[in-house]
Amino acid sequence: MKKECTGNYVRIGEKLYPCSVSMVMDMVGGKWKTVILYHLKEGEKRYSELRKELFSVTEMTLSLQLKQLEKDGLVSRKVYGEKPPVKVVYALTDFGKTFIPVLDAITNWGNKIVEEKGEFVDEI
Repeated sequence: MKKECTGNYVRIGEKLYPCSVSMVMDMVGGKWKTVILYHLKEGEKRYSELRKELFSVTEMTLSLQLKQLEKDGLVSRKVYGEKPPVKVVYALTDFGKTFIPVLDAITNWGNKIVEEKGEFVDEI
């Protein structure tokens, strides 16, 4: 029997899921969470750097997704300074780094699709 099917449900803290895939998708699913993790894969970034790299995401959405990733333990947030302007840096946690092989697989699959069905472009 598969591990994810050894019980009827999966419990993480107070949350109950029907299976482990549902639990993972709650952590990294949606349009932006995996993209944010991808951009943090190579190292820490300031909020403004993420905002530039994810140019089509709204500030509110980026902020909300970062908070959720931090709450789930995938991303750390460090604030430097006490008075504005403060420097805020985001990075993958050790737990978040365990997702890198999945990010690499998604990237490779995406690159293959672009090579077969589309093209990489430098400008819009």
